[in-house]
Amino acid sequence: MTTAANDARIPVAVLGATGAVGQRMVSLLTGHPTLRLAEVAASERSLGKTYVDATRWILPGDVPGEARDLVVGPVDGPLSSRLVLSALDAAVADDVEPLQAARGKLVVSNTKSFRMHADVPLLVPEVNAGHLALLDRQEWAAAGGGIVTNPNCVVVGLAMALAPLHRAFGVEAVCVTTLQALSGAGYPGVPSLDAQGNVVPFIAGEEEKIAEEPGKILGRLEGGRVVPAEFPISVSVNRVPVRDGHTESVFVKLGRRAPLEEVRAALEGFAGEPQRLDLPSAPARPIVVRDERDRPQPARDVDAGRGMVVTVGRLRPDPVYDVRFTLLVHNTVRGAAGAALLNAELLAATGRI
Repeated sequence: MTTAANDARIPVAVLGATGAVGQRMVSLLTGHPTLRLAEVAASERSLGKTYVDATRWILPGDVPGEARDLVVGPVDGPLSSRLVLSALDAAVADDVEPLQAARGKLVVSNTKSFRMHADVPLLVPEVNAGHLALLDRQEWAAAGGGIVTNPNCVVVGLAMALAPLHRAFGVEAVCVTTLQALSGAGYPGVPSLDAQGNVVPFIAGEEEKIAEEPGKILGRLEGGRVVPAEFPISVSVNRVPVRDGHTESVFVKLGRRAPLEEVRAALEGFAGEPQRLDLPSAPARPIVVRDERDRPQPARDVDAGRGMVVTVGRLRPDPVYDVRFTLLVHNTVRGAAGAALLNAELLAATGRI
């Protein structure tokens, strides 16, 4: 029988474990081959309860057995695990994540708080794994701690699609319109009378994040800092009555015009460090290009690659830009909890844990 004492997997603490993204983190850690859920932490109302009693489980099935009897601790309390996945709200993360980093913890954060800090990696492992070098410049490095951040959920899919185009042809300008799922608003999320049979053409702060974050992700590391990729991104966001899966209509002006076959080949051939290292959560093909004229669709494609694949379809020339396509990203897996897990796997595989 495997117990915590003889389990060789790396122990992990999850902060904000009872919320929507925290639950997804707990679910993805269940049965993981190299990482072990060891601690859960949440707000004061959950303290001292077992995880199963503290959590209103909203994912399919039951609370995983590995998590049921873990006792919920405070998010700012001492942790035995060095690796921490954080699903905290920004207002709490602002104070708690640096506190844990100062204690020597490596915090993989899903919040916006530190994404654009100069010495904090904004990481999509297939795109910019080398940005982990920024950890060595952080104020917590001497204690062995640090913060790595996930991008905004829309940006994960957008950056993955733009990366191979930027490398092969250069990118001069991007226009994107999003159709974002209700689960992106957390739980309980958007009021039902606003969501049912309706589209809400505003999400606070979202357009600014989508316009800014890809430049850092696609930027180059130079002299110990990230020099952002410089191209404008025009963004319009919408909340739509879909449970999971952000759909994005993307228009790209290339630095070098290329035949559609070359664009497709760049997308289909895209891979990075997670594939080279064969990380447990990494899909063999991070981008899948579909030929059907009506794909991707959230109902059919959101779970591709266990939710870790970005699906691209409707790839075609554009008379104003150069190419246009539709992409789909699972916002709570690839765009949130799965992104954090993949970042944690990369930290482990590169010897930082």
